[in-house]
Amino acid sequence: MFRKILTPVDLAHLGALDRALEVSADMAKRHGAEIVYVGVTTQAPSAVARTTEEYERKLSTFAATEGEKHGCKTSAHMVVSHDPAIDLNINLMRATEEIGADLIVMGTHIPGLAEHVWASHGGAVASHAGVSVFLVRG
Repeated sequence: MFRKILTPVDLAHLGALDRALEVSADMAKRHGAEIVYVGVTTQAPSAVARTTEEYERKLSTFAATEGEKHGCKTSAHMVVSHDPAIDLNINLMRATEEIGADLIVMGTHIPGLAEHVWASHGGAVASHAGVSVFLVRG
């Protein structure tokens, strides 16, 4: 049913994504799909990587490790953003089209007071993406 699964990852907070990563791997194995781990970063040095090249290497290593761990085909797709806090949602939807994903499996958190004013990233992507979106609370 699904051929390519986009799974957004924040390399700085992988521990918070355990459940979403497990669901993504289960869906990939069930449908014989590829998982494309999408990481959004900036040109500026961060706690994860000093350069975009270093970030891309870390994201690719993560994808390969997850593929071996779960026994499914994986790849990495890096997006460089001016400000991920502002344009994360649009970048994820663009990446969905670029890679031809037909499912997004995305980790999310339990809604709090802020989500009554601003949509969460998961909520915004689920509302506007042209493909199925599976939000997994961590």
